[in-house]
Order: sequence, then C-alpha cells, then structure tokens
Amino acid sequence: MMTNCASDKASCKTKCLKIGLLIAVGIAALGGLVMFLWNWLLPGLFPGVQPVGYLQALGILVLSKILFGGFRGGCHGRWKEHRQRWESLTPEEREQVKSRFKSRWVHCGSSKQDDVAG
Repeated sequence: MMTNCASDKASCKTKCLKIGLLIAVGIAALGGLVMFLWNWLLPGLFPGVQPVGYLQALGILVLSKILFGGFRGGCHGRWKEHRQRWESLTPEEREQVKSRFKSRWVHCGSSKQDDVAG
C-alpha cells in the first residue's frame, strides 16, 4: 500500500532521500561513463586530444547541457500533450487534480510550524 506524505512524514523523507541518492548515483555513473568513453575513443581518433579526469568529465557533461540542452530524455512532446489535456479540463476537474497533487506532496519537507499554519 502506498503511503501519503501528509500521513507519514518519515516515509516521505525516506522516499525523498532515496530519490536524491538515486539522482546523485546516476550523475556519478554518467560522469564515469563520459570519462571512459572520452578516454577510450577520442585520443585514438583525434591526435593531440588528451585523456580527461573524472571532474573534467563532469564538466563536459555540464558544458554539453548548457550548449545543447541535452539530458531531457525522449519526452519532449509530452509537455505539450499534458498542457493540452490540462486546458481541456473543466475548472472542477482542475481543482480535483490540484487537491490530489497537494495531498501527496505538499507536506514533504515541511516543518511542524508549516503543518500547524496550513
């Protein structure tokens, strides 16, 4: 059974921590992959290209993100679909979606004072 963030704060914080850890591990693995591929391919293909270290590989990832806007995955068109679906909802349906979203996520990471006030 899936728990609700509003009813089980410890579970919510654990879930958020796991997601954060998964993201950090993914970025670290991606940096390692870039370093491996760079050092394996480029010095052999292009004379004068030097091997890179791990931090340089992470820098290459950041630079490629800035220059090319990569890492988006294959869902570029989904945002348009979601927006069209949202615009087709009635005001009552929109409020239902908002309340479901809030009931799941609004209390994640909030302090006790926020709970008393809201």
